[in-house]
Amino acid sequence: MTEIKIFFDEGQKFEPRNIKPLVGIAGLYFIFNNEIKVHYPFDKSRLIYIGMSEKKTNSIGKRLQGHLEGTSGNEGIVSYGKVNSLYFTYINFEMLKRMWPLSIENLESYFILDFVKRYGVYPICNNKSGHHILQSDLNSVLTVDWKYFE
Repeated sequence: MTEIKIFFDEGQKFEPRNIKPLVGIAGLYFIFNNEIKVHYPFDKSRLIYIGMSEKKTNSIGKRLQGHLEGTSGNEGIVSYGKVNSLYFTYINFEMLKRMWPLSIENLESYFILDFVKRYGVYPICNNKSGHHILQSDLNSVLTVDWKYFE
């Protein structure tokens, strides 16, 4: 079994000029609060949402723009954005495809469930749990640098 360590790029302010270059990119994105940490049961984290863009036509840029404008229907992200500075970082799925043989949906679920394992609950603005990935489907273990958000 191969171990893959996941580190995050520097966060970008959650605003249109930073989102626009991500149109056409599929992958995962992580929205976090730059000012406060959420008190999750097992530890504190600035991360409030893990999202996914499964295809280039519904890209990370498009998904983030929907969250920024409030058209995504996620009131939690909109409300946090009204009172705090939000940032985001992302993972381009093309970069992980060689090491991750499963779908991008499974990758999102892996991250969400790994977050639950470390913090005790889903990120505060995630409205869905994803689905469980069978460990037997994996030939790699991802070690996520969650400290980036602490």
